[in-house]
Amino acid sequence: MKKEIIRNRIMMDFIQASDQLIKSEGINNITLRKVANLAGYNSATLYNYFENLDHLIFFSAMRLIKDYANALREYTKDSKNSMDRFIKVWECFCHYSFQNPEIYNAIFFSNLKNDMEEYVSDYYKLFPEDLMNADEKTSTMLLKSDITQRGMAIIRDCVEEGFIRESDGESLNEATLLIYEGLLKKVLNNKLPSESARDKTMIYIKTILKGMLAKDYSFD
Repeated sequence: MKKEIIRNRIMMDFIQASDQLIKSEGINNITLRKVANLAGYNSATLYNYFENLDHLIFFSAMRLIKDYANALREYTKDSKNSMDRFIKVWECFCHYSFQNPEIYNAIFFSNLKNDMEEYVSDYYKLFPEDLMNADEKTSTMLLKSDITQRGMAIIRDCVEEGFIRESDGESLNEATLLIYEGLLKKVLNNKLPSESARDKTMIYIKTILKGMLAKDYSFD
């Protein structure tokens, strides 16, 4: 138990140092040496607790999307059905992610070697309070860092309630994610303002939904 407490404390030291550097210098300017110096450790110590710098940045980025995680429940609280929820989840995600594209890109399109759910589970073990405000459905989604699995987590409810045919579920998920990723890259490359990306994403997603609806739903 004592070893685990010490391990968690050192990991938090690194994460907090990384947080500070992301906020002050930007996520693309972080180096292992800068993080280690700010945390007060030797650079080699980092590898005792994280696979590499990207692993640490992933944890820090997760720390910096708490506003999105906390807002999800408020965004979706008035949902009358799964389709309402699907749209509101995407609205919330777009609102926050396009404001901080580097952070969300580091989480959802990272190149870490293990299953992303393992990293997310490890993160919430360190910071369980970040899940406290989430309802059951939201918690299930937040525990999935793989963006494909996140998308399917809410689409399955739409299938169960008859809004989307089961045979169209994966196609809907793939289409929405391709739209999102493409527009996120444009924002990252300064080819599109974040507000325009948010609005365009929702317009395109609703257009696809209208073509796949299996029963009536009002988009007003």
